[in-house]
Amino acid sequence: MASTDVSSAESPQLSRTAVRAILVGLLTGVFMSALDGMIMATAMRTVADSLHGLTAQAWVSTGYLMTMTITAPLYGKLSDILGRKPLYLAAVAVFVIGSVMCAMAQSIYELAIYRGVQGLGAGGLVSLALAAIADLFPPAERIRHQANVGIIYGVASVAGPVAGGLFAGADTVFGIAGWRWIFLINVPIGVFALVVVTKLYTVRSVRTAHRIDYWGGVGLVWCLVPLLLVAEQGREWGWASPAALACYTAGLLGLGFFLAVEHAMGENALIPFDLFRIGAFAQVNVVNFLGGVGAFTALAFIPLHLQIVTGLSPTAAGLLLLPQSVATTVGAKLCGPMLARGIHYRFLLGPGLGIMSLSYLALALAGVDTPVWVIAVVVTVMGLGLGLFMQTVITALQNSVPPASIGVASGMYGFSRQLGGILGTAVFLSLLFNLATNRIIGHYRSESTTPEFTAAARDPAVLANPADQEVLTGLRAGTTGVDLNDTSTLDSLDERVARPILEGMSSAMSTVFLIIALLVAAAAALALAVRAPADGRLTSMSSTTTARGNRGR
Repeated sequence: MASTDVSSAESPQLSRTAVRAILVGLLTGVFMSALDGMIMATAMRTVADSLHGLTAQAWVSTGYLMTMTITAPLYGKLSDILGRKPLYLAAVAVFVIGSVMCAMAQSIYELAIYRGVQGLGAGGLVSLALAAIADLFPPAERIRHQANVGIIYGVASVAGPVAGGLFAGADTVFGIAGWRWIFLINVPIGVFALVVVTKLYTVRSVRTAHRIDYWGGVGLVWCLVPLLLVAEQGREWGWASPAALACYTAGLLGLGFFLAVEHAMGENALIPFDLFRIGAFAQVNVVNFLGGVGAFTALAFIPLHLQIVTGLSPTAAGLLLLPQSVATTVGAKLCGPMLARGIHYRFLLGPGLGIMSLSYLALALAGVDTPVWVIAVVVTVMGLGLGLFMQTVITALQNSVPPASIGVASGMYGFSRQLGGILGTAVFLSLLFNLATNRIIGHYRSESTTPEFTAAARDPAVLANPADQEVLTGLRAGTTGVDLNDTSTLDSLDERVARPILEGMSSAMSTVFLIIALLVAAAAALALAVRAPADGRLTSMSSTTTARGNRGR
């Protein structure tokens, strides 16, 4: 992305106060995007239950990630042609409109579509803010202000889960369902950013012509959507059904179209395939992809485990995730000084992923009776590994390519990580609910003859509770006993009646956690094996600071 310092002949001279106000406006948009990525973590179960679509929740996450991932590089190039300000204002406006639409959603699939609209705006908020800061400040000051983006993400990672839990835990706020305020809160924040940037941002960046890879974005959507659809619906259709085969075929055709377009676009492609001839760059992108699977599935599964298996409220789950967010920030902060002292990035990246893998393994061993404090310790340790991974991988990408390609390599940081998040979230949520049905039925069969369950089935209080009776009838008929699209009824069940369902869900989650642990362990091993073309060390402290500034892209 081309950007230059702007002379006074091109733009009105801005006062220090005006520059600070513009910076606040830009970072407000970044905060809005970062908060929206975190706030759904603890609220997702409540939102999905309310919309009767817990089993289809993957679409809500992947819809947002997909459009954000594809549009981020397009915004950067378009802003070089059309200017930063109009593109940034458009991104904020689209995000706010998408937020209002999300708040009005009446089904899980509507919400997924509207989250996709949000993602169309979110794709530009961070990349355009960083580019605008580059226009506002000379190089000596630019890095310091761009580093604030990393701080914003740290604040959002702490505030998001708590805010999501508080909103989801409230039945209504001013007569509107509490969870809908997760999206409505973006309206005043977005309006503030629009007003500040519209009135004060007068800087003009030098315009640069680019070829825009629109068709590459179309090809990626064409490839991913059918595969995500079959991942979510395959258990109902049948994995070898005509509908599933049609999705496989469409996905492969989309992949072929995407690869052909990327080859034709050359250096203007969404994915710089020429750089993948560099072994270290290709390896680090695989590490980043697998690490993205671990990072984003943690956001989806840990709150589900806390709320469904452990029985915490959304608010309590949000508070329990606070230490993880703090640990993530601590892990990220540890990287800079160690990299600056010459420690090879693979000796931070590998252990960071290793910590994540061991944490997933510990979660795989957790069950219904595991104390909450044990889960809290495990997810906090995972946060430390997550911080090491997310902060170090950007340095690994930059150091795996020649200096002239650092900008392109940095752009792949968010792309390959979020692509891992898209596929990982969809595949593993589908796997979870595929496994849960059989596991619940199996646990009922093994527990139905135990004295505790037999006593519960004869308990007058259970016999008088319609919810308990409905579940028992379903279990006896060979079903899960509860609609997995709406698990809110679990809260009203006798704990002995709910036990087979909780055990089945816990068992299914344990299997998923174990698979993710193995994938992340493979990423750790690959990270330790990376050999960069050069010595792999940072060439200057400014490179470390740049990595901080790029965090969250």
